[in-house]
Amino acid sequence: MRLYLIGYMGCGKSTVGRKIARFAHLDFVDTDSRIEQREGASVADIITYQGEDYFRSVEHSVLVDTASEDDVVVSTGGGLPMWGDNMAQIKSLGLSVYLRRSPQNIMSRLSPYGRAKRPKFRGLNDEQLLAFMTTHMAEREPVYSQADVVIDCDAMSDDAVIDLILNNIRKLKQPK
Repeated sequence: MRLYLIGYMGCGKSTVGRKIARFAHLDFVDTDSRIEQREGASVADIITYQGEDYFRSVEHSVLVDTASEDDVVVSTGGGLPMWGDNMAQIKSLGLSVYLRRSPQNIMSRLSPYGRAKRPKFRGLNDEQLLAFMTTHMAEREPVYSQADVVIDCDAMSDDAVIDLILNNIRKLKQPK
């Protein structure tokens, strides 16, 4: 069983993913963390100093590596599904779940550190950030919404989201 969590930056993929992995006795992979370990630099530094194309190629190779892992929850970077055939690969490798949140909801979840570590958010005031996220998320929606399961998370607690996903996992594991 491979579960891929997709969605916009700051939507809770890593937070939710870690808890799902713990409750379901699965391994947890955060693609951004794996990239940082592999490259010995932060995602922001990789993008700044080596460029986004280089970062996306490393990100793609990390996605490909997950094909050899079983019983894993994978939290993808927000842009990973957008590049090349990554979304098709995600769907072929396991169950994909899109954690859909509004820009306002994501803004309320982001700590100052969460904002600062994301290069696309740096230097934006609240109004600029909301406008940027609204436009950027609309561009990504057609790809994200191809996920096997789409969860509108705004009105849900993280615990409710986790329960919903765990129920989907249980249904998949039941014999037919």
